[in-house]
Amino acid sequence: MAVDYAVIVVYLAGMLAMGWWGMRRAKSKSEFLVAGRRLGPAMYSGTMAAIVLGGASTIGGVGLGYQYGLSGAWMVFTIGLGLLALSVFFSARIARLKVYTVSEMLDLRYGGRAGIISGVVMWAYTLMLAVTSTIAYATIFDVLFDVNRTVAIVLGGTIVVAYSTLGGMWSITLTDMVQFVVKTIGLLLLLLPIAVVKAGGFSEMKAQLPTEYFDPLGIGGETIFTYVLIYTFGMLIGQDIWQRVFTARSDTTARWGGTVAGTYCLVYAIAGAVIGTAAKVMYPDLASADSAFATIVKDELPVGVRGLVLAAALAAVMSTSSGALIACATVANNDIWSRLRGVVGAGGAGDEPHDEVKGNRAFILIMGIAVILIAIALNDVVEALTVAYNLLVGGLLVPIIGGLLWRRGTAAGALSAVCVGGVAVVGLMWHYGILANQPIYYGLLASLAVYVVVSLATPPTDAAVLAAWRERLAGNPARPAFEDGTLAPDHPSPSGV
Repeated sequence: MAVDYAVIVVYLAGMLAMGWWGMRRAKSKSEFLVAGRRLGPAMYSGTMAAIVLGGASTIGGVGLGYQYGLSGAWMVFTIGLGLLALSVFFSARIARLKVYTVSEMLDLRYGGRAGIISGVVMWAYTLMLAVTSTIAYATIFDVLFDVNRTVAIVLGGTIVVAYSTLGGMWSITLTDMVQFVVKTIGLLLLLLPIAVVKAGGFSEMKAQLPTEYFDPLGIGGETIFTYVLIYTFGMLIGQDIWQRVFTARSDTTARWGGTVAGTYCLVYAIAGAVIGTAAKVMYPDLASADSAFATIVKDELPVGVRGLVLAAALAAVMSTSSGALIACATVANNDIWSRLRGVVGAGGAGDEPHDEVKGNRAFILIMGIAVILIAIALNDVVEALTVAYNLLVGGLLVPIIGGLLWRRGTAAGALSAVCVGGVAVVGLMWHYGILANQPIYYGLLASLAVYVVVSLATPPTDAAVLAAWRERLAGNPARPAFEDGTLAPDHPSPSGV
């Protein structure tokens, strides 16, 4: 394993070096949080693909292939579909808004403050996403170094927190680009063909496994529909995804770069399912489907290649973890703490100038430490992530998409949708169980119904607010924006979300 260890150590050292380099670039809030909004198509595509394809897409995707065959690709496939939909239909408009968070978009659209409530929902989602990604380090480092769970989480988490805190989005962008290349080589170009060959080829795989392993819908129509609701729609509204859209140099880059990344995700989904299916042929009686990836890597790959593929898995986890971490810190600072600070210090300390890069860096460090501690304490990762996605989609999907598509939507309708949708999914998860499908089905319907009814029952959004919103969507702000993209002071808003 000495060669494999060397590959991993060099990879981890490179991540820290890029964090140090990124620190020299991140001199303003825009540079630190959204890489100066300067990424071109190549870097944008690579980093977008890196953040959406994490440990769940890699280790979990192979595990689903082991359990269900080719239809196990659907979870990651729906992630790719969501990224394609975001890129084709919404990314250009999102990029032109020049904001930092989803809640700022709600402010612009509905003519008031999106409030702490939408920020808290998004913060909970990004926090749990970062936590579940961090827990995945335990699986990888256990295979590598045979260390216990806590040490593995601290080791992997500390490296991600370090380079994210140092350079912000610049460091994360550089490391994600490397991680994208490593994943492509390790998973698609090495592990995929080796696994198929070791399993005896597709003909032998078909001969050894039941026919349902090769049924594209074998995982079940209801499961696929739930994946679409949670992951496809989740891709449309997640802060971690939007924050990458904000890094695009132009709306054209956001549209076409995201389309390339989404297509890559579709290929990655199929590759993971095929690897898992091959593992089922070689190891038909594994105790856990999620151990299929580690088992095939450890037993079937030659020295050196094994280290690179494990580095690829580590890259997948780190890219999602770092993206979720900076999103969590951005929401905590900009949507929650800044609002509380403004209320508490109105006319006083809350209005004093402060170092925004230093403040955001401190929040990444604080959130990173919290993520590591929660990851150590948490056991059921699937349930935590399900709660996060249910809250995100049930509470925020309707007001966000409604704001982009329906001009009659109002601030009162949006606030009602957030509250009713969020409460509904929590109550339904308590009634049906966290992993049940009904909470997201009924919660989303409740949110939609309330949004439409309350919006129609309340006065339309102020015409001046809608005019300013349309100007921002067109990339021509009706009022001046500062160099970093934030809005100059506006007239008092008539009502707030």
